[in-house]
Amino acid sequence: MSHVPTLSPFARFVKSQAFAGLLLFASALLAFALANSPWRASYEALQHAHLSVSLAGHTLDLTLAHWVNDFFMAVFFLLVGLEIKRELLMGELNNPRRAALAVAAAVGGMLVPAALYALLNRGGPGAGGWGIPMATDVAFALGVLALLGSRIPTGLKIFLTALAIVDDLGAVLVIALFYTSELNLGALGLAGVVWLLALGAARLGVRRLGIYGILGLFLWYFIWRSGLHATIAGVLLALAVPLRRVTPLTQQFRLQESDSELLDAALRDAEDVLELAQSPLHRLEYLLHPYVTYAVLPLFAFMNAGVALTGAGLGRVTLGVVAGLVLGKPLGVLGASWLAVRFGLAHLPEGVNWPLMSGVGLLTGIGFTVSLFVTNLAFADAALLSEAKLGVLAGTLVSAVLGFVWLLRARPPEAPLAQD
Repeated sequence: MSHVPTLSPFARFVKSQAFAGLLLFASALLAFALANSPWRASYEALQHAHLSVSLAGHTLDLTLAHWVNDFFMAVFFLLVGLEIKRELLMGELNNPRRAALAVAAAVGGMLVPAALYALLNRGGPGAGGWGIPMATDVAFALGVLALLGSRIPTGLKIFLTALAIVDDLGAVLVIALFYTSELNLGALGLAGVVWLLALGAARLGVRRLGIYGILGLFLWYFIWRSGLHATIAGVLLALAVPLRRVTPLTQQFRLQESDSELLDAALRDAEDVLELAQSPLHRLEYLLHPYVTYAVLPLFAFMNAGVALTGAGLGRVTLGVVAGLVLGKPLGVLGASWLAVRFGLAHLPEGVNWPLMSGVGLLTGIGFTVSLFVTNLAFADAALLSEAKLGVLAGTLVSAVLGFVWLLRARPPEAPLAQD
């Protein structure tokens, strides 16, 4: 019987993220077209339509845009948190030597765009939007890499993915620390109690995802009431979901937690016990990924990318966002990477040279999802909001085109000739 090779988890991830990029682009394009069409009023009415949910005498009434940005995006950040935790504990970011390049690049790619934006908007009404050009949208960026096919080394894709995960962690910290309204300490205390319950359940070895789902709903509600942005609940819940595998398969092969590569190989050959063998974190990550990819992110793009060009100015905010994404991101990523390699803290991935790194630096200017998300937190003024969104869309498009063209012309390093 012929054996059909299965894709590795990373290969499946890249393929799904590439498709997510296409969905995001189509959703954003549809929103932009509607906002600049005779149906603009209907599009805006849909954004502001109210939806109420009642439970035990309590009613939660939000607009559709707020349901998407506050609730469904919490699911997105839950997935982000799961990926961050997995990478920190057993992935690329677990090894300090391998993680050094991605961490340095991500930090440089956050600080330089923020500084450039702040410089261009110093003293102006848009000064608070410095966090907008800091993020990289991994779905879009990997989608561009997928269009280039096998000419892109796997090491470059892994580097970009690790960089984007560190980038997401930085974005979560920025949102929590700098884009938070006044705190309701009572609600924050209740959120802390729920989070401790989730951590306690993980400590006791609870593996039923339903338990964490129920606790997550309460956590989201109390975080939402506390003044912190509700999406922070997703990251906090992710930190509580257990990663440890305790299964008959593990005992059968007598593997330690450090033997993750051998265990993963065993799992691929034992599909009948896959569900039991996976940790709750892995199961939840695989469960959420299609919903986030095919529903949450396209819906977010549709609700937030509808910028009407009529009345939208090209002011300092737009200039700051475009400059931060198109110039600041590649300068920060490349500069920090070069310093890390120069001082021996890291080395380039196998099969990767500086021209390829330059192309990836340009692709990191694809901000989109998190950049639009921070835009909504940074500005309440409609004019500034439109300026910033226009900057995000323009900067993302320019970065994608520049990165694609650059990498299309770049050549990987030549393999050394074999000696006779």
